[in-house]
Amino acid sequence: MDLTDIWFLLIAVLWTGYFVLEGFDFGVGMLLPVLGRDDTDRRVLINTIGPVWDGNEVWLLVAGGATFAAFPLWYASLFSGFYLALLVILVALIVRGVAFEFRGKIDSVRWRRRWDVAIVFGSVVPALLWGVAFGNIVRGVPLNAEHHYTGDFFTLLNPYALLGGLTTLLVFALHGAVFLALRTTDDMRDRAKALAWPLGLVAVPVGGLFLLWTQLAYGTGWTWVAVLGAALALVAGVAAARGGREGWAFACTAVAIVATTVTLFGALYPDVLPSTTDPANSLTTTNAASTPYTLKIMTWVAVFFTPIVLLYQGWTYWVFRKRVSRAAIPRSGGLPVASREAA
Repeated sequence: MDLTDIWFLLIAVLWTGYFVLEGFDFGVGMLLPVLGRDDTDRRVLINTIGPVWDGNEVWLLVAGGATFAAFPLWYASLFSGFYLALLVILVALIVRGVAFEFRGKIDSVRWRRRWDVAIVFGSVVPALLWGVAFGNIVRGVPLNAEHHYTGDFFTLLNPYALLGGLTTLLVFALHGAVFLALRTTDDMRDRAKALAWPLGLVAVPVGGLFLLWTQLAYGTGWTWVAVLGAALALVAGVAAARGGREGWAFACTAVAIVATTVTLFGALYPDVLPSTTDPANSLTTTNAASTPYTLKIMTWVAVFFTPIVLLYQGWTYWVFRKRVSRAAIPRSGGLPVASREAA
């Protein structure tokens, strides 16, 4: 294994971390109008991810930066061909981040409802389009001999990629539901557990069909292990959620996302962006890579700084590990609900 293979693996790890961590963020945002019956409920939902959502997005920034540095031709072809879709994702993420920060700035029901809509928009759109994007990366896109994208926006809207988008949308919603069951109390916890069951009944067959299609059309012999692992973990997660074991349920949905991402990158390798025009035009880990010197410098930087980042993010999750309840949400005058009622 040379440095190009190592960096392909590291980029796969970064995307895996992003989908696992940001996946439940997206799920919580999507479920805001479903589980949030009043403003206090919605504040409970937002507070479960409030301390960590921006840190989870760092995985996306690092994955994009690593792709640019390690495989500049992959980055260039990808962003030129997927420009409109990636722009929509970027706008949605910006709107979502602004909504989290601005929602509580004015004490107005209309103001908060508008930002709630922005949170839902900023969660649904990326959850859907990331699946569409990776479906097209695995399937391949039309590239000419100069590795330039020759299709248009509607080329990306093919059945396989759309199924991939529907899969990520449903699995992230399920991931978010079990995360909320793990991080909330009382009625909210019960409602989140109850919602995980119908979400799982839809996510399991849709995700299973996408994984099967991926394996039969693009997979290799060993990726069957990842496909079966993802399917079993998803089923186990739904069963655990229904049985009230939300910790196991969250672990299983996380494993399912990991195994699915492994399946996609395993089916892609050694290409990084296949060409549907002519296989000779495909970008691979060899012809899309930076110079060996660049990869060597990047490797040493990763060796020193990656453990620090992981330790810091792990510490953040440990500090904010307790469940969030309605009683902890301040009302007017800054008093929590329980304190206000006692007063």
